[in-house]
Amino acid sequence: MTSVSFTGQVVAITGAGGGLGRAFALEVARRGGSVVVNDLGGSVTGAGDETSIAFADRVVEEIRAAGGRAVASYDSVATPQGGQAIIQAALDSFGQIDAVIANAGNMRLGEFEDLSFDDLQALLAVHVGGSWNVAKAAWPHMKARGYGRMVFMTSSGGMLGTGKLTAYGAAKGGVMGLMHGLSEAGALHGILCNAIMPNAASRMTMDIAPGELGENPWSAQMPQYFAPQFTAGLAAFLASSACQTWHGVYSALGGRVARMFIAAANGYLGDDTIDADVIAAHWDEIRDDTRGYAIPANITDEFRIVAEMKGIEV
Repeated sequence: MTSVSFTGQVVAITGAGGGLGRAFALEVARRGGSVVVNDLGGSVTGAGDETSIAFADRVVEEIRAAGGRAVASYDSVATPQGGQAIIQAALDSFGQIDAVIANAGNMRLGEFEDLSFDDLQALLAVHVGGSWNVAKAAWPHMKARGYGRMVFMTSSGGMLGTGKLTAYGAAKGGVMGLMHGLSEAGALHGILCNAIMPNAASRMTMDIAPGELGENPWSAQMPQYFAPQFTAGLAAFLASSACQTWHGVYSALGGRVARMFIAAANGYLGDDTIDADVIAAHWDEIRDDTRGYAIPANITDEFRIVAEMKGIEV
């Protein structure tokens, strides 16, 4: 079995003061990596001005007590300056940056009519803006060295949807779009980007009442699998040199790790104008996924797939 190692590597992990982020930091450090433990120490919603350096400091102390190397960062991912400061902490303390795990997040839960535009903006600033800011800061250093790993946190709330997480889902869907774009931009420079859909008990989920996100009688039957440690191995692998794939979204749920993907069914292939009446007549065919499907690698690949269906050779 291949041993995943971070010896000689430096990883910046945002939102690493507890829950998933802490588990990621401990796992990377255990495998020899130097870690920047970033955590603003704010509330789960991100509202208010109260912050605490204790969250990041505690994880740094844990890592150092076990013989590892770590420094704390208390900067906010929600600003470009904060993103730059997090990566600069890696450069100043350890001389390089090899991987980023963009885990920082906040939560706003409620019925759509009760959520405000400010709620949406707050989530976009941390999830999408925060992922953008740390990636933007690390990018030139990784590009210059021809190596890097970016791991983003998306969500089933963004990919599959949940009624009371519309704003959160919109932000997490944005993270998925960012990952796909950066995958295309980075692969030629050795920067491989992937995303995780984690399902774990954390500070962000502990106040959600059973059934508040819909009836789910299954999760109560396997609570042990929602410990953050069940996602830590996936995050560590994707952030390591052992990972040689990109453009992937991986679900960690209930003790199962699996690739999630967007596919196009074979659908209806028309040569004339496809008006609404034609759509109506072929709606079942358009929706039918039992006759096969394709998984486009990118925008260009979808063009190729349709062209081949039409017998067009390039």
